[in-house]
Amino acid sequence: MGSPLYQKVIDTIVARIAAGELLPGGMLPSETQLAGETGVSQGTARKALMMLEQHGILRREQGRGTFVTARTPDSSLFNFFRLRERNGEVIRPELIDERLCQRPATDIERATLQGAPQTVIEINRVRSLQGVASAIETAVVPADLFSGIERRAPLPSALYVLYQQAYGCIVLHADETIVAIAAGPEEAKILEIGEGTPLLQVERLARDILGRTIERRHSIYRTDRLGYMVTLD
Repeated sequence: MGSPLYQKVIDTIVARIAAGELLPGGMLPSETQLAGETGVSQGTARKALMMLEQHGILRREQGRGTFVTARTPDSSLFNFFRLRERNGEVIRPELIDERLCQRPATDIERATLQGAPQTVIEINRVRSLQGVASAIETAVVPADLFSGIERRAPLPSALYVLYQQAYGCIVLHADETIVAIAAGPEEAKILEIGEGTPLLQVERLARDILGRTIERRHSIYRTDRLGYMVTLD
């Protein structure tokens, strides 16, 4: 059994966004035009647009048209930075320290990252919340996919905004594994806590609009004052 007709429209739009033909904030052709270009009915084109809107890839404005969603620092922070006040309020993290390096990929990085890269770029950052060092993060991305990112340092707090705006990689999904750990000497020093303090360790695989795994991220959080919030739809 073949794919539904609306999938053809979805694949066409996604390919154009990934190729840079449709930029964040750019307007799409009308439903009639899309239907004609892809050989489907206008109703099928409308269904594809509605599905892409539900996934946050597009936004539709009454009387104006349909636009590619531009990921903003606030929306990226809300979607992918999980530490919150106990009441759910979002807190904007501040960068304390940042180091970037290019190095050979490990076996697991070659096995999981897009293109089985031989070389990766490692982004090490320490971030504070409300003036307290609270997060140690290591993000690893394929060097060929993010060429020259080292020259952009210091990087913005919301990396996924940079990924979209500079490299056309729109992160839509992330799989995370979360475990509790005890602070070792290094974590204790960076986060200014006692050794053995309970911490949260999060391993993330982030996938872009094409379903490619473009980032591995290892994060350690102190949650004595904050909570790690996840919304399940």
